[in-house]
Amino acid sequence: MNDADVLGLFDEWNTALGTLNPDSVTTLYADNAVLLPTVSNQVRHNHAEIKNYFEGFLKKSPQGVIDEFNVNILSETHVTNSGIYTFTFGDGSTVSARFSYLYVASDDGWKILQHHSSAMPEG
Repeated sequence: MNDADVLGLFDEWNTALGTLNPDSVTTLYADNAVLLPTVSNQVRHNHAEIKNYFEGFLKKSPQGVIDEFNVNILSETHVTNSGIYTFTFGDGSTVSARFSYLYVASDDGWKILQHHSSAMPEG
């Protein structure tokens, strides 16, 4: 695993957003994942709650671009990526947010174990 591989995990997630299918996005999260989403005050603790968030979020047709990333290879089974990304929505509006992902290797490939995303406070 290297920086490009970790960035590829984001690309996989972003591509899943483009399907507008909440199941496609939710399957990228570990069964015990925690999502601290950008546009919700509710912490999501499992696939049902994560799917519920994406059912609403995907209605906005979001697509993300990483503006800054900071990859850390913690072990052969755990990697992180944190930084800033910008979402453009179907109506042309945008939001910049801070993000952090903790990925864990599983029998089904790399899964998101923790995902935090919060809108930039000054924008």
